[in-house]
Amino acid sequence: MRYIRYWPRIPLKKPSADSTSTAQASPTMTDAAAPAGVKLNASTIAEPFSLAVREYIEREMGGQGPKLVGLLAHGDPAAKKYAEWTGKTCARDGIRYELREVPKDELLEALEKANHDPEVHGILVYYPCFGPFPSFFGGSMDDFLRDSISIKKDVEGLCQFYRGNLYRNIRYVDDEKTQKCVLPCTPLAIVKILEHIGVYDKSKPDGDHLAGVNITVINRSDIVGRPLAAMLANDGADVYSADIDSLYLFRRGKLIPSEETQESACKKSRVIITGVPVKSYKLPLEWVSENTVVINVASFKNVDEAELLKIKGVHYVPLVGKVTVAMLERNLLRLYENFHWKPKKVWQ
Repeated sequence: MRYIRYWPRIPLKKPSADSTSTAQASPTMTDAAAPAGVKLNASTIAEPFSLAVREYIEREMGGQGPKLVGLLAHGDPAAKKYAEWTGKTCARDGIRYELREVPKDELLEALEKANHDPEVHGILVYYPCFGPFPSFFGGSMDDFLRDSISIKKDVEGLCQFYRGNLYRNIRYVDDEKTQKCVLPCTPLAIVKILEHIGVYDKSKPDGDHLAGVNITVINRSDIVGRPLAAMLANDGADVYSADIDSLYLFRRGKLIPSEETQESACKKSRVIITGVPVKSYKLPLEWVSENTVVINVASFKNVDEAELLKIKGVHYVPLVGKVTVAMLERNLLRLYENFHWKPKKVWQ
């Protein structure tokens, strides 16, 4: 069992004007005159959220933020790199992060230890750990692990409590509506990216910011595709959820079989999100209309970037990882305020 701590204090430093506002970094959906596509840098989108976290922790907590524990139980180099990157980002922003590398057969014990440790405020498990390997208690072992994390420490929002609330469009933990639910980090990152680009219409009432918008999500995993479809539908979108052998229309709590094909769904969509974990997969560019937003959440590039950017008005986001980590930090602060800090100050 190996523990790595990332706890250095880093002085606050505001980004320069050049790092937060450039013509290419902050395009809007109204930029219809653009002769070709625009590639967006996730760092530019993530930085205002990270800065808000740093300033909040410095102002309210004297620079010593909550403690996040990451549990890594497999030798996947990509997962380990992501864990190290998460640790460095948390240290920069004032969050205490500890990576615990444990054998698979000790993972559940390590999770329970973190659950009961009052000094731990958030738990992050790097999946997949066991893949489809079944649990003695039903379902897969990874599912069992997700549901074993305390709702007070589930920084990813993937346990049954938060998943159930998301799919029923329940946005608060308590009846008084003072404690917001935690949402899965990568889907939440995509929502923030769409807000940044201007797809969300904030002039409409809450719950209707995406009314009239068609979105195709080519991924139906429990970690990204399903919760993302639910979040977008909860905000009013018609979401086409595509998997390898099926396509459904998700509309605010209702999963409806669709006669659309992936091609027809993509062609009518204002937003296409790809998350295909196969190196050989490429989104057919004839499915992409002008002025479409294309977001890649897969570890592989699901699109021919050079050719995509030749399409007029396209907004392309090739990576979302830095925004995902920023949402992870915000989720940790929300958990800390909801359950670990008195008096509560609702993190916005």
